[in-house]
Amino acid sequence: MTAPPRRRRVLVLRALGLGDLLAGVPALRGLRRAFPGDEIVLALPPALRQAALATGTVDRVLPAEAPGRGVPSLGHWPGPPPDLAVDLHGNGPESRDALAALRPGRLLAFAAGPAPGLGRPPAWRPDEHERQRWCRFLRSYGIAADPDDVRLPAPSTPSPAPGAVVVHPGAEAAARRWPVQRYAVVARRLRAAGHRVVVTGGPAEDALVRQLAERAGLPPGDLLCGGLPFAELSALLARAALVVSGDTGPAHLAVAHGTSTVTLFGPVSPRLWGPPPLARHVALWKPGPPGDPHGDRTDPRLLRIDADEVTAAALALLDTEPATQRHRDGVDVRDPAVRR
Repeated sequence: MTAPPRRRRVLVLRALGLGDLLAGVPALRGLRRAFPGDEIVLALPPALRQAALATGTVDRVLPAEAPGRGVPSLGHWPGPPPDLAVDLHGNGPESRDALAALRPGRLLAFAAGPAPGLGRPPAWRPDEHERQRWCRFLRSYGIAADPDDVRLPAPSTPSPAPGAVVVHPGAEAAARRWPVQRYAVVARRLRAAGHRVVVTGGPAEDALVRQLAERAGLPPGDLLCGGLPFAELSALLARAALVVSGDTGPAHLAVAHGTSTVTLFGPVSPRLWGPPPLARHVALWKPGPPGDPHGDRTDPRLLRIDADEVTAAALALLDTEPATQRHRDGVDVRDPAVRR
């Protein structure tokens, strides 16, 4: 008997944060379609394993992380070299070299030369939207990818607060954290308008969550502390009436689930990291000189957004689309393709 052909292995490096993973979903979908019978392994931080598998684009995760969004070592890659390695991590030689050290059969990277039979990588554009960048990168190698292909399936996990407005005041860096007292003003006004408001935060943000809740007068049951497990966070955001936050992972996850969002941008423009141009997403942004998205002080552009603007945007979305009409049987009825 003839042995079945060996399943090839494709290793993809994108060892960054949750928002980066979700911005990379269109490119990952392109790879999944291009290599349907092969094993796709994604190298990223172990805390994002469930999120990566939930995208339906990868078969396995290789735990990999480095401080400060650096390039991790991949020396623990098991078995023979990958047949194909794809650098979705950055544009420098560091990420390319981490993959090249495994001696893959082929390597796709912005910093690499042409791959036999797959063409030459494009030039890096610093002013390009993140989703568009990686889809264009793959297309240069003949791999089709759609930058608007961001949607994730609704999770089966029950939401801890279905139909609520979710306010997420945290962010990885202080530069992207809008002042908590302004979030509290918005939360109070939304509650006064009859909406339930719940507050979420990451594992190290309990103090921030409690400070906002105290200022807004929220009951204890509307504080979701400790950093929700991914499945529960996904369910909460998928079935929320609205998500109000800065430019951080939960904002991208809400967009992926088709939930309405008001996202406060600064110092990075929504032109580079914002949601698709749909009416249910409002991106608030004050133009200005470039800033450091990983800085240790709130960015001046973010401070120019006031509570009145955020409240008005949130109420406009909530008034347009009552939460009780947003989902039926786990299907998002806002999508014209499934609207009945």
